[in-house]
Amino acid sequence: MVLCEERLYESGPIGRAAQIRDARGGDGSLEKRLPKVVIWGGGVAGMSAAHELAERGFEVSVYEARSVPGGKARSMEAKGTGTDGRKDLPGEHGFRFFPKFYRHVTDTMKRIPLASGPGSGRLDHLLGYGRTSVFDNLVEGTRLGLAFDDRSMLPFLTEFPESISDLKVLFTSLFENHLGLTAEEASLYGTKLFELASSSKLRRYLDYQRVSWWDFIEADKQSEQYKRIFVGLSRILVAAKAQEANACTIGTVGATLMLDMVTPGGSADRLLNGPTNEAWLFPWYEHLESMGVKFYRDAPLKAIHCEKGVVTGGTVLLDGQEQLVVGDCYIAALPVEVMAGLLTEELVQADPLLGSIRPLSESVEWMNGVQFYLNEDVELIHGHIICMDSPWALTLVSQKQFWPGIDLSEYGNGNVRGVLSVDVSDWESEGVLFGKPAMKCSAEEIKQEVWQQLKDHFNHGADVLHDGLLEAWFLDEDIQFPNPHEATNMEPLLVNRVHTWDLRPNAYTAIPNFYLASDYVRTNTDLATMEGANEAARRAVNAIIDHYEIKADKCRIWDMYAFDLLALWQRNDKSRWEDGLPWNGKIVG
Repeated sequence: MVLCEERLYESGPIGRAAQIRDARGGDGSLEKRLPKVVIWGGGVAGMSAAHELAERGFEVSVYEARSVPGGKARSMEAKGTGTDGRKDLPGEHGFRFFPKFYRHVTDTMKRIPLASGPGSGRLDHLLGYGRTSVFDNLVEGTRLGLAFDDRSMLPFLTEFPESISDLKVLFTSLFENHLGLTAEEASLYGTKLFELASSSKLRRYLDYQRVSWWDFIEADKQSEQYKRIFVGLSRILVAAKAQEANACTIGTVGATLMLDMVTPGGSADRLLNGPTNEAWLFPWYEHLESMGVKFYRDAPLKAIHCEKGVVTGGTVLLDGQEQLVVGDCYIAALPVEVMAGLLTEELVQADPLLGSIRPLSESVEWMNGVQFYLNEDVELIHGHIICMDSPWALTLVSQKQFWPGIDLSEYGNGNVRGVLSVDVSDWESEGVLFGKPAMKCSAEEIKQEVWQQLKDHFNHGADVLHDGLLEAWFLDEDIQFPNPHEATNMEPLLVNRVHTWDLRPNAYTAIPNFYLASDYVRTNTDLATMEGANEAARRAVNAIIDHYEIKADKCRIWDMYAFDLLALWQRNDKSRWEDGLPWNGKIVG
């Protein structure tokens, strides 16, 4: 085994003075040296941690298993689709969606500068007048479409210019729009969302985390149409089964999304104006390198070494050789299922709470993407679409309308003019063509099933989607096929099931030099998203600053899902919860 990195602070003389930042103050006194930080994982969490640390002068090394940073957020090449010197078509794990309530990741995006030039890896045509950061590459969708297999798509505005006067009435009215619900059912759902939004944090996290979404919305007492709409939404939006997902996460996020649709201040639906790598991740990667962050790609972590309650290093596979990576402190920015496989007896003995990551890693589902490349740009609607009746819980967006600077004729065979990017969130239900769930289908069968379900939702009296449009298609490379009839998923998605909050660790651990930054960490975001990953990274960096007593500003943490309009209700409910009383939806009493 090769020693890849030296420890920065061994006993005795320190020879690597270049790695010591501000070792002496202006008065000559010896100040604390910044520890060298090793980050395992170069997804959104790892890059976010590296960003915050580098801005504060830390020396940072990032080890990423893949050849491209960004984790699930990365875009990828649909290999072999480019002909006659054209680029391969852009594929992705799933489309990017930046709701208005995101605060952490968008704040980081504002600190990633845009620049062009030879070797920059950035698309010059994404740089327009007034654009200074990758945050400026976010564009707004103005509509949300609900598509059905028996009628035309139902559009919703994703922003309104007026403020809210009565939130309960507002929530209810959103679902009286030709969804086939009774007035009582619409009122019930509106009341349930209002209950979550007006409850105190104590009740949400200590009570509603222990209640399933199914039970909370009283689904078993309602009509099949009620279940079709509101139970299905949890599966479609976060790949979670309503009977298993906790009410706190599903309801709070759902209420926030709907509130964002009806409050001033921009659209609830934001997207990037080009493929994710070019519009965000490549500029980010280059900015981190410019700040001194060292990236090692194709360098998967194979083992974490822990002795006497301290992490002493990690073994990575680099250039075909196992190498020992050593630093002063370590951030594991890895998916939950990967971290679970790296836990050792020594790690769990040093911090028994880490053992909960193993059962937590079983709380995952599949949410992966298929892209269809069309010879016409079929826009469908100016935003995202939910296919309400698709057995595979499809959501999609027609991307070219949001990519004005991207000339798709420069990709693939030169004939592509539009891209439908589709997320498949239910891989366990039978499809409409082959009678099999997606995880039991071949890649070709998955493509045919998804395409047919799309046609079922959009071809009402006209062939909006037809086979003649298809030039190519791409299935997320994380879906792999060890045999022709059974798929495996290399990057599943954590879902917040009932009681799993108790299993989720904090960003700090009982091991003084070991920290966690991933979307399974306890965060205010409380959802496996880019936002949750970024917040977790900030918490890990804050813990490092705190532990080493470093004179540096802490990373900002936003209080998510605050529902400021309902502060009086929340204050009253906090008192009621502390007195052992149920929610009553009142300001006083």
